[in-house]
Amino acid sequence: MPDGKPAGVRCAQLGDDLQCKIFGSPLRPACCSGLQPQAEMCGTSREEALLWLDRLEAATQPPSSPRGAQSGAH
Repeated sequence: MPDGKPAGVRCAQLGDDLQCKIFGSPLRPACCSGLQPQAEMCGTSREEALLWLDRLEAATQPPSSPRGAQSGAH
């Protein structure tokens, strides 16, 4: 995903088997390869791990622009 992955959107590199299709590849983004699982993030089940990732995505979402705001220099 050249422009990044929006929160809540499945990664384009996630296979049907829930494995990363580019794991170990130099094409794998630094944010993915730098993420080191810890007991806190994995929990005791897949559901707990996904909940942790949902909270991480929500906490790191860029702020949305106010309605009607224009981008660029004036």
